[in-house]
Amino acid sequence: MAGDSKRTLIPGAGPLARVPAPAAFLLVLVLFGLGVWLRGVVGAALLGVLAAGVAVLLAVTWPLLTPSGRVLRVLVLAVLVLIAVSVL
Repeated sequence: MAGDSKRTLIPGAGPLARVPAPAAFLLVLVLFGLGVWLRGVVGAALLGVLAAGVAVLLAVTWPLLTPSGRVLRVLVLAVLVLIAVSVL
């Protein structure tokens, strides 16, 4: 396991493999849209749930990512957290 820390992800091998991609996309889109539209504590909470999901996915896939992929994903997470704070 230690030698394959940079192995590529195999389609269908992860825990989210059974989730259809359009369903995951729609869930993220709805959470983000509702969070920005509702604003206040409820909106920030919805965006916080979304940020927590992104953080979990980032933590799980961290060893498999290239350095540039890590930077991009951390940047996306930071922007999402900033948006969550701004809707308060």
